[in-house]
Amino acid sequence: MFLKKSFVIFGLLTSAVITAFTYSATKKISVKPKKDNRPNIVLIMADDLGYSDIGAYGGEIKTPNLDYLASQGIRYKRFYNTSRCCPSRAALLTGVYNHNAGIGEMTTDRHVDGYRGALGTDVVTLAEVLKDAGYRTAMSGKWHVSNTVEQDTPEAQLDWLNHKTEHPLFSPLEQYPTNRGFEKYFGTLWGVVDYFDPFSLVSGTTPIKSVPKNYYHTDAINDSAATYIEDFSKGDQPFFLYVAQNAPHWPLQAKPEDIEKYKDTYKGGWDAIREARYNRMVKMGIIDPETTKLSPRINNELKWGNNPDKEWGARAMAVHAAMVDEMDQGIGSIIDALKKSGELDNTLIIFLSDNGASPEDCSKYGKGFDRPGQTRDGKEIIYPVNKKVFPGPQTTFASIGQRWANVANTPYQYAKEQSYEGGVRTPMIAFWPKGITAKRGAMSNHVGHVMDFMATFIEIAKAKYPSVYKGKSIKPIQGLSLTSSFKGQENGGHEFLFNEHFKARYARSKQWKLVSLSNDTTWHLYKIKDDETELNDLAAKFPEKVKDLSERWHKWAIDNHALPKK
Repeated sequence: MFLKKSFVIFGLLTSAVITAFTYSATKKISVKPKKDNRPNIVLIMADDLGYSDIGAYGGEIKTPNLDYLASQGIRYKRFYNTSRCCPSRAALLTGVYNHNAGIGEMTTDRHVDGYRGALGTDVVTLAEVLKDAGYRTAMSGKWHVSNTVEQDTPEAQLDWLNHKTEHPLFSPLEQYPTNRGFEKYFGTLWGVVDYFDPFSLVSGTTPIKSVPKNYYHTDAINDSAATYIEDFSKGDQPFFLYVAQNAPHWPLQAKPEDIEKYKDTYKGGWDAIREARYNRMVKMGIIDPETTKLSPRINNELKWGNNPDKEWGARAMAVHAAMVDEMDQGIGSIIDALKKSGELDNTLIIFLSDNGASPEDCSKYGKGFDRPGQTRDGKEIIYPVNKKVFPGPQTTFASIGQRWANVANTPYQYAKEQSYEGGVRTPMIAFWPKGITAKRGAMSNHVGHVMDFMATFIEIAKAKYPSVYKGKSIKPIQGLSLTSSFKGQENGGHEFLFNEHFKARYARSKQWKLVSLSNDTTWHLYKIKDDETELNDLAAKFPEKVKDLSERWHKWAIDNHALPKK
């Protein structure tokens, strides 16, 4: 399936891209034993996927390929991100807290340590470390860890976004993925994309100036990954592949046939879907109803029956589901490529999300910065603030909003950007038939974090983390290896974890969590082991615990450059 898709997607691109990405569909794949038997590594990260969106975590969205990985691997119940896309990607790639990697907020350089908006030269990426250890390396998808190049005026910026003008660089060249350890790269350097004609799309460092009429970006990301697998599997070296999905980040854009599958699914409204997800999660063992109650729905003063925009809302969530469904189909292509090349059993596949589902109403943002005003052929892009135009096609930029994000993050509170569990807890699956000895389909309580992949991959790849790289002193690794959990051990993981993003923050121990919202300087304390949905604030009852964790957070913030300028 992916062979056919790849030809359709890439057949009309520039000759440089054709050379990089096409291959012979008639050539048979020969499977031969490798001289190097270290495992391959495929790291797949979704974008703004809620904790309960996929089937393996209780969702109603059809995700048979991710469900297969979960049934044959491990599902992690307590795995943490940094509450937003680019900071999570920074920590994931470098093995240190995101502020230490240079990205405390977004990709604008604030000219202060911790907030430079790009990966620093005092950290190394997974690709740099694994490449030095003898791995082939490639990436497809969303980069979003480099400073964005902008044009001088809003008008010039919009012309660029609308594909009316061309400029050679979307970020400083030294910050491109191929200059941070990846041999091959296909994807977008910026964060937001038009899924039918994405801005900032490059092959290596070469801008892709046009895409085929039937292009869909999620397909292209996954087809590129499958192509890399076929190419690399012919050699003797193991490979590392980072597949950074854009889906299901807004804008809500999907293919009509995928939307059709979910046209009636969400007509029952927020409460019905949340309760059904919660009940499935309990039945599956993802959550314990004694310690994880269903949190109150956000903004629950509006009942679905009284919602004047019911039809629009049901359609919006249907498009979100369609985007997740299409991503899962593409992950199936990646799994098929590994099977056909004989690499599946000795490949560690990791799947996770960069943060909780997004509560944003992107229609209110309107055009500008990374949001176009027209399609390439001049059609107006509508930002439907009044919800009169349905999401789905290329000509609309919309998002699911707070209430559906709350559903996607069932059973937890809040969403992306915040440090409550709805923002920072991610689904995470590890699959590796030859390397995971825990019972297939196991669920782990190991407390993990996106910065743990560096330590994990170094261990299984027998690689070395450098103290100096290209003449620069490198910050010490801060993540912890996940390999004990691969053996079914439950005692590993972080004793303490911390976060800060736009002044939202938390300090977590294995028993307690101290947390505050971005617009609230007041600390709230929860006994997280017994109250995982953060319902019972114990700050007044345990002031000494507030003091202890607050002091720990402030020390962490100073040590990790996580105190932004006011």
